[in-house]
Order: sequence, then C-alpha cells, then structure tokens
Amino acid sequence: MNEPLAIKLRPKKTGDVIGQTHLIGKNKIITNMVEHQRLFSMILYGKPGIGKTSIATAIVEELHLQYRLLNAVINHKKDFDVVIEEAKMYHGMVLILDEIHRMNKDKQDLLLPYLESGLITLIGMTTSNPYHKINPAIRSRCQIFELKELTEEEVLLGLQRATQSSYLNGIMIDDDALQRIVTVSGGDLRSAYNLLEVAYYSTSDFHVTSEVIQNINNKPVFFHDKNEDGHYDVISAFQKSIRGSDVNASLHYLARLIEAEDLDIIYRRMTVIAYEDIGLANPSMGPKVDACINACERLGLPEARIPLATTVIELALSPKSNSAHIALDIALNDIRLGNVGNVPNHIKTNSKMYRYPHDFPNAWVNQQYLPDRIKDKQYYVPKTTSKYEASLKTVYDNIERNKRN
Repeated sequence: MNEPLAIKLRPKKTGDVIGQTHLIGKNKIITNMVEHQRLFSMILYGKPGIGKTSIATAIVEELHLQYRLLNAVINHKKDFDVVIEEAKMYHGMVLILDEIHRMNKDKQDLLLPYLESGLITLIGMTTSNPYHKINPAIRSRCQIFELKELTEEEVLLGLQRATQSSYLNGIMIDDDALQRIVTVSGGDLRSAYNLLEVAYYSTSDFHVTSEVIQNINNKPVFFHDKNEDGHYDVISAFQKSIRGSDVNASLHYLARLIEAEDLDIIYRRMTVIAYEDIGLANPSMGPKVDACINACERLGLPEARIPLATTVIELALSPKSNSAHIALDIALNDIRLGNVGNVPNHIKTNSKMYRYPHDFPNAWVNQQYLPDRIKDKQYYVPKTTSKYEASLKTVYDNIERNKRN
C-alpha cells in the first residue's frame, strides 16, 4: 500500500512523539501511565496534525496492547460489534476512535457497558471541544486531554527527522525550503510531511528548494515579518486593532487572515470581541456576528469577505465596554476564595416568604438576594461609553439607591 510519509513516520513509542510536552516527558501524565503499564479511557482533542493519532498509537504500541482503529463516521455498528467480540476473545481491547464527537447514539449505547466494565478501553480523538460536542455519558467515562498546537521549532524537528529517514533517500533540501514548509503548514505536522513528500517526488534529482515548494503550494508567506513574530501575533493584532477602534488596521489583519483561509479563527475572534470588548456598550453585536458567520458559511470564500468586512468595520467603530465580564470575573474570584455564604431563606426553593416582584409597582421589591456574608457586595461597575449602558447605569443606580432607602 502506498502509505503517506506521515503514517510511515508515526512514532512507535511515546518518547518519539513531537510536541505535547505538557503530557509526554519526564514525570508527565501520559508518560507516567505508560511507565506504570496502566491505560485509562481518554479523549485527545486539538487541531489537525498535532499528534492525536500519533499519541494514541504510540501508547498501545509501547504497551503491546491489542487495538483497533475506527472512525465514528465511516465505520458502521457492525464494525463496533466486531471490536467487542475481539475484546471478549482477548480479554480486553483498546479502541482508538477518530471523530468521536460524531458517534451516533446506537454506537454509544453499544459501547457504554463495555467501557463501564473495562473490557473496552477507549482512546477518542476529536478536533471539537469535547465539553460541547461529546455525549456526557461517554465523556464522564474518559479522561480529557487537550493537545497544544505545535511550535515552529517542533514542526521543523519533525521535518528534519523525515529528511534523515530512509523514506526520503537521497533528498537534498536547504534551510530556506524547510522553513517555507514550516510556515505554510501552520502548525500541522501531517500537512508538513505531506508537502515534503510531494516536493521530494516532484523533482528529477530529489533536490527540494524554496522554488519547488512555491510551485506546489503558492500560499503567500505573510505570517512572519522580519522578526518572525508569527501567525498568532496577527490574530492578536486583529483583536487589539478592533478593541482600539482602528478600522483600517482591523481590515488589514482581517485581510491577512482571509488570505490564510483561516475562517475559523476569524469567527472565534469576532465572537469573543463582540462580548469581551463591546459587551453592554452595543449588545446587538453578538447576534450580528452570529448572522455574519452564518452568511460566511453559506457563501464560502471569496464572497465571505463581504459580510466579514461589514461586520469587522462595525465592530471596530462600535462603542466598547468590558464591564460585564469584569463583573463576572470578580464574582468568580469570590467563589474560588470561598467568599460565598448561604442562600437567603426567603429565596430558597418553595419558600413561603418570597415576594414576587411582578406583584409590586415597576416589577421591583426591596428584598435581599445575596447571602448575608456578602450582602453589600457590588460586582458590576457600569461604563458610560454608550447610550445603552448609560441607560442601564440609570436603572442600576436607582435600584441601588432604593435599596438603601
């Protein structure tokens, strides 16, 4: 079989995995589990090409465990039945399951009792946040590990290993060509391996240059400036330009992200900005960003640039307020420090002392809601950067004044 280079280079033991040093290495979680010869069901999640399958297969190879590799989308219920029967035969089986967030209810119901009994040990893999996308019944039976994006140095290390392997015999490649592959791969090591392999076989003498890479992948190299600040600085600059109400800079960084075809990160940043930086100053921006994302998903590029431009300009020029999330952060800090107290008796479930605000003028009645210990605590500090939040401040001030009277 014509296996891709990325599969040929897949590590046989966890010590060969590139990156993920928060999980693999001396005294790290997965390394210690392997050293203790003990495996638990787990979910590995993170972006494509950063080592989910590599870690899963390295664990089972190093522990010499029986395993099967399935995909929740393309494999049918009968494939899961086969795994269960094999597990019974071998008195245990590891199931490495890709796209676990797409597993339907029939497959979940089939696996759950065997996960519970330990006959099946599951290593699920997903690019989606498991706390949002994976059934709680499955999630509760697994340890969840988030994989971090690979650094440029880690991707370069993988490429250097590849060039020294027997799979690319006779390859000649200079540092500029390697760096170009690193840049256009965007932290995806599998993509980097694939591009290197194509470049290797596309030459007559196995001499890979920057020009060869450019001819194969003409994605513009703009993530790095002369100081090699990186792609994530562009993302940071995008949000900070909008926060700073610089519409021209906002459009510049939006254009760079569009050229990278990184729509997901644009969507996420716009959503965060709508609530973190604009918030109560212009609450309509949250739904407007959602509408923009829906339009972009229907249109795709290049037309998606049109709603993106419209929304980013409005985000940049909108009044700004971070009062809401700052208030919540202060409240969360109180909780974490144990500064809580008991719920007042009159607002507990089925309390006979509760006074229903709608029975009073202006739907408000003076009664205590915070615990006695923090009854005078004020988390929310309104800003007056917009008419909307200024109007909220008027209501807020009136209520606080009436409480004291």
